Amino acid sequence: MAEDGQTTERVQLCYCGNAKIFPQLLLSALSAAMHTKAPLEVRMVTLDLTDVDARFSPLTEEQRALLERALQEYNASSLVRRVDAGEAYRKYLAGGKNEKGFYTPYAMLRLLFDCMPMLEKLLYLDTDTMCRKDISALWQTDITGYEFGAVKDQEGKFWIRRDYCNSGVLLLNVARCRETGLLARARARVKKRRMMMPDQSALNFLAKKKLFLPRRFNEQRGVREDTVIKHFCRGFKWYGPFFRIYNIKQTDREGVHERLHIDCFDDVFAVYDALLVQHRSVIEKG
Repeated sequence: MAEDGQTTERVQLCYCGNAKIFPQLLLSALSAAMHTKAPLEVRMVTLDLTDVDARFSPLTEEQRALLERALQEYNASSLVRRVDAGEAYRKYLAGGKNEKGFYTPYAMLRLLFDCMPMLEKLLYLDTDTMCRKDISALWQTDITGYEFGAVKDQEGKFWIRRDYCNSGVLLLNVARCRETGLLARARARVKKRRMMMPDQSALNFLAKKKLFLPRRFNEQRGVREDTVIKHFCRGFKWYGPFFRIYNIKQTDREGVHERLHIDCFDDVFAVYDALLVQHRSVIEKG
């Protein structure tokens, strides 16, 4: 415990992506820092894939440094690390069946955590998540004996299978995954088999033991009173005799306010806007 009463144990967060999604990543990490008393240690896992797609440039050192300075405004002990997954990706996933699918290859980088310099336990967040409350309780959840903890997918549990989880928030027991070979088996599957939601489905279908987390840790629909993490993922709404798909990210401020009717992140947006005025070229580099 630090002299100021703040805990010195860092919450270990991990994001995956390229430079283009840095605005989402910045908003997500800022929301975690603003609502969590403990310091954060954030890992930005990235790689240069411009040989696959010219838009796939990696998260930069300038973006890492900016994010670290921003998080340290809330806790001086917070850190941000940039992890290059290039070697591991080219060894295990390059040229696979899902490299040019609906989701970018960066979504599959979480399947490489067991063969990169990572901690034994990590809290992985999709960049389209926002934290509304302290995430320490989620981080401190005991997952001994489980490969990961996750919340059931709000649509997938009906049309795929009842125990199907959303992989946008994963409390990963990396050590256990090494023992069971989960991530290695998932990598092999997504490389060889074309899949609609490759990394998420591979983790669901191959896991030997997963912990089902409360919905409040990955709210995929409207924000509720107990929501800790809001996930701005794709969803379905019923309009008369038809379902319509919506996909509104937190960077779509108008959509968040007017279509989703969510305003609880306006304090985070204000901090983001101030950073954008000073560092637009770094934030929007992608």
